[in-house]
Amino acid sequence: MESNADGAPASMTSEELAAIEDEEVLNKMLDNTANFEERRMIRAALRDLLKKKRDKREQERGTRQQDLRQQGLSKGGTTAGGVGVGRASMNQQPSTDRPTAQPPFSRTAGGKASPAAASAQKCPPAAAPNAKNVKQMLLDWCRAKTEPYEGVHIQNFSSSWKDGIAFCALVHRFFPDAFEYYILNPNKPRENFQLAFSTAERLAGCPPLLDPDDLVRMKEPDWKCVYTYIQEFYRCLVEKGLVKTKKRP
Repeated sequence: MESNADGAPASMTSEELAAIEDEEVLNKMLDNTANFEERRMIRAALRDLLKKKRDKREQERGTRQQDLRQQGLSKGGTTAGGVGVGRASMNQQPSTDRPTAQPPFSRTAGGKASPAAASAQKCPPAAAPNAKNVKQMLLDWCRAKTEPYEGVHIQNFSSSWKDGIAFCALVHRFFPDAFEYYILNPNKPRENFQLAFSTAERLAGCPPLLDPDDLVRMKEPDWKCVYTYIQEFYRCLVEKGLVKTKKRP
C-alpha cells in the first residue's frame, strides 16, 4: 500500500484499519499522521482492538473456569472444593496495605528512610519561569498518548493517576508487548502502580521514583511527585529514541 511522505498509509478505510491486529502498528500510524480524520479513524481502530482483546481474554477465562468445574464434578467433592477456593481467590479484592512511614523519594540506598531524609527529600516545586507552560505541554502529551485507552481520562497530575491505570496506559503505549493492558483492574491500584513502574524501569531505564505503598496510602497522589516521575519517564524515552523532540519537558 502506498504511503505518504510522513510514513503513514495513504487513505486507509476504516475496514482496513479494523483488520490490523497489531497495537504497535496502529500506534505508529497515529504518531505519523496529522490529518484529523485519519487520527479519528486510527483511534477508533485502537479502541476496538483493545476491546476485542479484552473480550477474548474474558471468554478464554470463562472457558477455563468451566473446564475446571467439569473436572471437579468428574473427580468428586475434593477437587470441586479446590476449584471453589481458586475462584474465590481470583475475585477477592486486595487487602489494604499497611501505610509506610516515608513519603515518595524518601528511600535511601539501603531501603530505609531516615527522619532527616524524610523531611529534606520532597518533591521539587516547578520553579522555572516557563514551568507552567512545560507542565501543560507534558500534560497534553500524556493525554494524547493515552487517548485510545479505555478508562483513562487524564485531566491533571493528581486524581487522574490515583488507580494506576493511567501509568499503565502510558507505559503500554510505548511497550505494548510488555503486558496485557485490557485485563488490568482499576480496583487494584497497588498492582497497577507496581506493574507500570517496574516495566518502565526494565524497558525504559526509568528509576522507580514513586513508591506504590505510599501512593495507595494517599487519597490522591501529590501532583509534584507524579509530574516529576512523568518528566523522568519522558527523558528516558527521548534518550532511547522512542520520543523525538527538540525540547524536553
